[in-house]
Amino acid sequence: MTPSDMATPVSSSAKPAVEIVTSTPPRPRLRRPPARDPLAFRQARWAGLVLFLTDILSMQFALAMGTWLRTFFNMIGRDSGIELLRGGLRRGEYGPLAVGMMVIPIVYLFQGLYPGYGLNAVERLRRRVYTVGLVFALLMAWDYAVIKTDPSRGVLVLTFLFAAVFGPVFEAFARQMLRVVGAWGMPVVILGAAKTGQMVTRVLQREPELGFVPIAVYDDDPDTWTKDVAGVPVLGPLSRAKKQSKICKTAFIAMPGMDSAKTAHLCHRLPFARVISIPNLVGLSSLWVSSRDLGGVVGLEVKKNLFPRRNWMLKRTLDYILGVHLFIASLPLLVIFGIWIKIVSPGAPVLFRQPRVGFGGKTFGVWKLRTMYPDADDRLQEYLENDPEKFEQWKRFCKLKDDPRVLPGIGRLLRRTSLDELPQLWNVLVGEMSLVGPRPFPHYHLARFSPRFRTIRRSVLPGLTGMWQVSARSEGDVSVQELMDTYYIRNWSPWLDIYLLARTVGAVVLGKGAY
Repeated sequence: MTPSDMATPVSSSAKPAVEIVTSTPPRPRLRRPPARDPLAFRQARWAGLVLFLTDILSMQFALAMGTWLRTFFNMIGRDSGIELLRGGLRRGEYGPLAVGMMVIPIVYLFQGLYPGYGLNAVERLRRRVYTVGLVFALLMAWDYAVIKTDPSRGVLVLTFLFAAVFGPVFEAFARQMLRVVGAWGMPVVILGAAKTGQMVTRVLQREPELGFVPIAVYDDDPDTWTKDVAGVPVLGPLSRAKKQSKICKTAFIAMPGMDSAKTAHLCHRLPFARVISIPNLVGLSSLWVSSRDLGGVVGLEVKKNLFPRRNWMLKRTLDYILGVHLFIASLPLLVIFGIWIKIVSPGAPVLFRQPRVGFGGKTFGVWKLRTMYPDADDRLQEYLENDPEKFEQWKRFCKLKDDPRVLPGIGRLLRRTSLDELPQLWNVLVGEMSLVGPRPFPHYHLARFSPRFRTIRRSVLPGLTGMWQVSARSEGDVSVQELMDTYYIRNWSPWLDIYLLARTVGAVVLGKGAY
């Protein structure tokens, strides 16, 4: 109602209209969730059982493969007259080993892996490998001290290797199937619809492996009640959040600006089994952070894992152990690809060395298989001058989807699978690079990043593969590259390296997002 409407005179013979004037505007009506909304999501109680049964299957499969391979070695030894492994698996030994393998899923249960909501992939991998290693160490000790049979020890060694691989692979497949049928995840509520609440909601949606599914957002600001956050409805003030406690066991407090006393009071009165408060600590490590009780004061311990010398030596040891074997295995491929390149583009070397910026800001030569024409720079300049849209793409990504410099056939194959970087295994062996780390960029690419990020990059060895390569690859612009490389440097651990190496295999095989 406008002031002019309120000032309109009324006839004396007519009944005066009843005017209701308030000092504050009326609150907007609370948003009604749509017919198909996140509130319809319910947690599948049987998801943990599926993962438990999957682990039983994977462990038994690992034992079967270990037994088969042990028998296969014995057959080869008998046929060749060389005793590779003594004896054979005697009758009655397989049953006790199969029962012993059941211990692993039971330990997983106490490790909180069923269903494991809230655990990222790296933490799940760490718990699995530790559990498998501990259980097999106990089985080996029991076998050595009590059973004293060489055949079963040989089977145990082989089974351990298979179990360390099959367990995570089977589990990842099972979780993917659960996501497909809509049975993966638990509903959670977000308290706070401002910037932090929006960020938390989007992160949980972007990382479905965590298993947190936002179904509702609550905020005391009435202006947010008619909106939604990334498709999740805002259903009213914080006091209404308790209505979701019957179906939700977890709530996120995403209001870092709230007074600490109010935050503590809110945590205590919320009827949720688990309350996760998001502090204003953007920029710190997030993967290996642990809480500390300092006489009633809560402290957060942030571990800078790449700083201790022992971790640096561990990373270099892994580089050498894996790098030597990978380099030897890559030699036949390098010969085949080299011949193919010579056939398509004769007259130029198969390998070339490109200057890149590495550890400490020093420039070194990174080796690559040649995937471009010898006059690549001239071709690129002419192409960009004639196509402004491609020039903008080059400015944003420093890459082109239809790069005129790339050789037909072999060039596109190598770049799509990233196999043109196989010669960089030599850079790893001589200590100029690591297997995993931020990619070494040329100077023109580094100039796109902030000075702070360039300083962070210089503190570690560049890598043959890295986080953004297996996640975004060529589809990630410089901002994505900076975000993911910073995350890797701040959250490094051997488990993160193993996880990224495993994902690299899938990225190379599928060739998704690379050009």
